[in-house]
Amino acid sequence: MKQELRVAAYAVCTRDDQVLLARWVARDGTKRWTLPGGGMEHGEDPIDTVVREVEEETGYRAEITALLGIDSVRRSYPRRLGALADFQGLRIVYEGRVTGGELRPETGGSTDLAAWHPLAGVAELDRVPLVDIGIGLWRTRPPTGRAAQRGSTTT
Repeated sequence: MKQELRVAAYAVCTRDDQVLLARWVARDGTKRWTLPGGGMEHGEDPIDTVVREVEEETGYRAEITALLGIDSVRRSYPRRLGALADFQGLRIVYEGRVTGGELRPETGGSTDLAAWHPLAGVAELDRVPLVDIGIGLWRTRPPTGRAAQRGSTTT
């Protein structure tokens, strides 16, 4: 089984009881809301990653104000010729503050829309589990930075 590791950084940006989300487009065309962020490039600092990704996906410049925690997810999925991949995603979650820019959708990336959503209405959104994990870390700020245990998830 081929092992794959993906390290990514995401931001929980809030203002006026709202959270900034980006709409992720899966390969099959399914669209679900996620935290702005994404994969680190080789040699890139995680804070530089999340600042870059927030701007790419939302149009906003962001300042990172706190490390909220780290989430790890593991799953298997089929690869070519019947092989399986053993995937682990390590997701670094930060608190961010918008410092400038203008809200706009990403073009040519993995998201197609960015928007502010009322925190009270997030549960009603079609979203990836990372949204709940990030908001949970933001609300509880666990001393270990570890999200509550749960089953495997994607993006």
